[in-house]
Amino acid sequence: MSEEQKPTFEENLSTLEGIVAQLEKGDVPLEQALDQFQKGVALSKDLQATLQNAEKTLTTMMNDDDQEVAFETPQGGNGDAK
Repeated sequence: MSEEQKPTFEENLSTLEGIVAQLEKGDVPLEQALDQFQKGVALSKDLQATLQNAEKTLTTMMNDDDQEVAFETPQGGNGDAK
């Protein structure tokens, strides 16, 4: 039996957008709406975790000794290092 691949961020986002659109129409039976809402909340949490992990990755850099250090914007905040 092969392992199922975890959906990508984009696939989860698309699924969540579909759920939101379906619930906004309001023509979903209550039981199905509750099920879709719960799926949407779970997807939202997963997407948020993915974004937080990406932010952590993007806000660290390696120094000359191959140690991770926090990335800081130079004073002035325009990205020009002096």
